[in-house]
Amino acid sequence: MAIDVAALRLHFPSLADGTAFFDGPAGTQTPRAVADAIARTLTGPLSNRGKVSPSELNAENAVTAFRAAYADFLGVPAEGVVHGRSATQLTYDFSRHLAKIWREGDEIVVSRLDHDANVRPWVQAAERAGITVRWLDIDPRTTELDLDSLVLTERTKLVAVTAASNVLGTKPPIRRIADLAHDAGALVFVDGVHYAAHDLVDVPALGADFFVCSPYKFLGPHCGVLGASPSLLETVEPDKLVPSPDTVPERFEFGTLPYEMLAGATAAVDFLAALDPGSAGSRRDRLANSMKSLHEHETALLGRLEKGLGDAVTVHGKAAERTPTVLMSLGGREREAQRYLAERKVVAPAGSFYAYEVFAALKLEDPALRVGLAPYTSTEDVDRLLDGLSTFG
Repeated sequence: MAIDVAALRLHFPSLADGTAFFDGPAGTQTPRAVADAIARTLTGPLSNRGKVSPSELNAENAVTAFRAAYADFLGVPAEGVVHGRSATQLTYDFSRHLAKIWREGDEIVVSRLDHDANVRPWVQAAERAGITVRWLDIDPRTTELDLDSLVLTERTKLVAVTAASNVLGTKPPIRRIADLAHDAGALVFVDGVHYAAHDLVDVPALGADFFVCSPYKFLGPHCGVLGASPSLLETVEPDKLVPSPDTVPERFEFGTLPYEMLAGATAAVDFLAALDPGSAGSRRDRLANSMKSLHEHETALLGRLEKGLGDAVTVHGKAAERTPTVLMSLGGREREAQRYLAERKVVAPAGSFYAYEVFAALKLEDPALRVGLAPYTSTEDVDRLLDGLSTFG
C-alpha cells in the first residue's frame, strides 16, 4: 500500500495552521501520540525504577518497552540499547570509554562528510591520548566519500563515519567501509542520526559496531539512542559510580533515566510502524514495510522538488545514493530567503548545521539553505516552497 499523507497529517497539531516544515533534518514535528505517551508516563503515578509499587513498576515498564522498541528499530538485542541525552552526548561518552585503551602509535579515522558530533569527540579524544587522526575525504565532484583516501593499518583502532550526511544527504557505502575496517581490526562507529529518519536501520547488516540515532529526527522526543551488540558492550569499561549498575546496558546510563522521554521515544517507533496502514506482522516487519513506503513517498517528492528548482539556485548534493535532503545556495541571499519563506509559513532554515568539515572541504559559503522532507511533507508543501523560491528569486 502507500502512506495516506492527508490522514497522517491530522496526527500533528503543529500542522494545523498550515505551516510547511522543511526543517526535519534539525528535528521533526511531533504527533499527538508521542506527546500523550510522555504526559501519561510523567503523571503516572511515577517513581524511580523498582518492582514493588505501581509507580515503580511504571518506571520499570517504560525502560523495558523502550529497549524492546529500539531493538526492533535498530535490529539489535534489547540489551544492546543505550539511552543518552543526545547522539552528541553518547558519542562523547563512548569516545572517552574507548580511548581508555588507546596507546601511543595507535590511529583512528574520521570523515569529512560527518556532522561535527561524529568528528570532534574522536579528534579530541585522540589528542588527549596522543594518537594519530587520519581523514576520509570527500570527492568534491560527486560529494561522495573518496574511499581511496581511507588509510587503515594494523594500528587503526576505530573508524567513525556517517550513514548519511545531514546536509548533502550522501549515503556512503557503510558496509564496504565496515568490512575494510574490520579486516584491519578496527571498530566502526556510525552516526545514523540523519539516516535513521529515512531508511530501515539494520545495524548488523551495516557492519556497524556502534550506531547512534536521535528520536527527535523521526517524530520522537529529544534524546539519543545507541545500539550495539551486548557482547561488545561488555568489553567497554566506562567510568561510573560504585553503587550504579555494572550490567549492560545500564552501566552506560548515568543517573536516573527520563522515563517520560523513553515512553515518548517508544511511541515514536510505534507511530512509524503504523505509517503504512497496510503493514502487518511483527513490529520489525511493520517498520520495514512502513519505511519502504516512506522511501517511495519521499523519493517522489524529492523528484518534484528538484525538477522545480530554478537556475538561480545552486544545489550542492550530487551523490547517487542520498536521503531526501537538498542543500542549496542563492547567491549570498540565504538568510533573506529563510525570512521570506517564513513569512509565508514555509520553514526552511539557513546555516551550516554543524557540518563544519563538509563546508570546509567543498569550500561552501556559510550559510546555505537546507530543505529536508519528512513523512508529513505533502505535494502542496513542496509546491509552496517552490513558489516561494520562485517569487523570492
